[in-house]
Amino acid sequence: MSEKFDPKALWSLSYGLYIVSSMFEGKTNGQIVNAVIQVTAEPPQIAVSLNKETLTHLLVEKSGLLSVSILDQNTPMTMIGLFGFRTGREVDKMSRCGHKLGIDGCPVVIDHTVATIEGKVVKSIDVGTHTIFIAEVVSGELLTDETPMTYQYYHTVLKGKASDKAPTFRGGQPKKKREEKAMKFVCDICGWVYDPEAGDPDNGVEPGTAFEDIPDNWTCPVCGVGKDEFSPEE
Repeated sequence: MSEKFDPKALWSLSYGLYIVSSMFEGKTNGQIVNAVIQVTAEPPQIAVSLNKETLTHLLVEKSGLLSVSILDQNTPMTMIGLFGFRTGREVDKMSRCGHKLGIDGCPVVIDHTVATIEGKVVKSIDVGTHTIFIAEVVSGELLTDETPMTYQYYHTVLKGKASDKAPTFRGGQPKKKREEKAMKFVCDICGWVYDPEAGDPDNGVEPGTAFEDIPDNWTCPVCGVGKDEFSPEE
């Protein structure tokens, strides 16, 4: 790599936020991705980049089928956490969201979805850690007129982070050592913020509970990691 390369130059590229889903022999899964683009108009084809370690990659590779759900700006972090930071090898994601079966039996997430695209893989390109799947579009449907979520909105407004399986992963940031009562703490994995004033009532943590007083078995409500993956908010 050239010594002149500044990785921050890539941060100016624009992305959306999507859920790519697939199925094979009764197993379904979906994951958050940001690298989906249309590559041709006739026939309509899209390119999707998936990390080789993910279950979704395996299902797309085996079945040759995929769907893309274009998320809206109102998508809750809990949904992004489910599809972006939980593994389908341990969690049945489709049972926790609204979805339908596409024309080829592929699951299509419809919760907080602006539009859906279904495709059949016609080519795959090995690019190291990821595979780029080229799929011919077999179906597309506009569901709402909501504003699609951009990756920039996810980072700057929702304060979300990228999974380490994302093609745009920027690496971890050093943890801060300082701890104080009533201080907010940020999940190093997904970016969710624990506010002591609000607590986490849905998971048994009452408002007014300092971070260090949370039970050790408590986990992030978005991505499921433990307390040791949190750092004080700046």
